[in-house]
Amino acid sequence: MYSSQSLDTLISKDNQKRKWWQSYRLVIIGISFILLALSIITTLALLLKCVVLVSIKPQTTIISTTITSSITTTILNQQNWIITDRMTNGRNFHTATLLNNEKVLVTGGLSSSPLNGAELYDPSRDIWTTTSSMNFSRYHHTATLLENEKVLITGGNDGHNSINTTELYDPTTESWLTVSNMNNERIDHTASLLNNGKVLVTGGKSGNDYLNTAELYDPLTNNWILTNSMKNARVEHTATLLKNGKILVTGGHNIQVLNSVELYDPFKGSWTITGKMINARYSHTASLLIDGKVLVTGGLNQNALNSAYFIMSKKTMKV
Repeated sequence: MYSSQSLDTLISKDNQKRKWWQSYRLVIIGISFILLALSIITTLALLLKCVVLVSIKPQTTIISTTITSSITTTILNQQNWIITDRMTNGRNFHTATLLNNEKVLVTGGLSSSPLNGAELYDPSRDIWTTTSSMNFSRYHHTATLLENEKVLITGGNDGHNSINTTELYDPTTESWLTVSNMNNERIDHTASLLNNGKVLVTGGKSGNDYLNTAELYDPLTNNWILTNSMKNARVEHTATLLKNGKILVTGGHNIQVLNSVELYDPFKGSWTITGKMINARYSHTASLLIDGKVLVTGGLNQNALNSAYFIMSKKTMKV
């Protein structure tokens, strides 16, 4: 027979064991609920992610890098970047021109030496193929798509001097044709297709000389003629075709960085000064917007700039 004290002790120990097992079971049940909830949340997240990915239709624009052979494209709906096929050659100071067949023509540039090679990017297959090489190696040149679907290459540097040679690329035959030389040797100039089909080349640098000269290429005759000179000599500027058919030239530099803006009238062949940007700048961009305004962004002064402007007629507004 157990004494009452011993019985009480046994009952107490038995109660403690029951309480411990009850607490243990509650902990196990709680952990199980947490794991189940996490599993459900993870499953839902994966399902939602799959739905989002399936709903997106890729849209791409081509962006070239500077010194490497790699190319990135941006998927606009997702606003992120993916790596695409690599160019055949690493290059910088080259050109990239969207052709009417939706391929992109890349020409020239600088690697360990100036390049005359050209290649085509096919976005439908994400591949690069080499095409015929230019007749001249060059970098800091221009490439302009003409109304006849050919591409006009002008000027640049051949590794020794600025050059005035020009040539045409024919996408149908993938061949190059040398055409008449420009009147001036030029690097870091601009070349703009006008509404009349001609190409306006402005400014640039020839040797140590900053140029204010401008000339016109006529694809019907394959000849160059001088037009009136800009008010200011400038290099690394921008030239933008406006909706009224005029060309807006902004910034650039000569012995000093410029904030001046001028307009070229193709009908009169004349230049007029039209306002000034708030910041002088070169190596910037100027983009024509749907509403007819021009957005100027970035560039260099003494330092890199992050400011942007809308240029409206003769007024300049900082944004």
